[in-house]
Amino acid sequence: MIEIIISLLVLLGGFLSLLGAIGIVRFPDVYGRLHAATKSATLGVISTMLAVYVHFHFVEGLFSGKVLLTILFVFLTAPVAGFMIARSAYNVGVELWDQSTQDDLKKAFEKKAKAKKARS
Repeated sequence: MIEIIISLLVLLGGFLSLLGAIGIVRFPDVYGRLHAATKSATLGVISTMLAVYVHFHFVEGLFSGKVLLTILFVFLTAPVAGFMIARSAYNVGVELWDQSTQDDLKKAFEKKAKAKKARS
């Protein structure tokens, strides 16, 4: 039974990583590609690492704190890194896809500029 769970987690991780790779190739702009890379690839890595943890814990009888720390580290850092890359891309002027309908960051920057102008 435990081998089935491990196999399903590995397959899920591989499938999510494949979806992330397809998203990187298929999405039209850097922001969509970052979305695909951070969301699905993060979940794919976490699923695979969870399979590793389950294998070591239930099959080998070992507690692997390093694997749990890896899961926590990937879960915390990958979305933040994607966010920071997207924000940096926006700050240097990388355009949104021409069919994008919403630009929340533009509104936030305009609001921040107005507040800064009012203070000075």
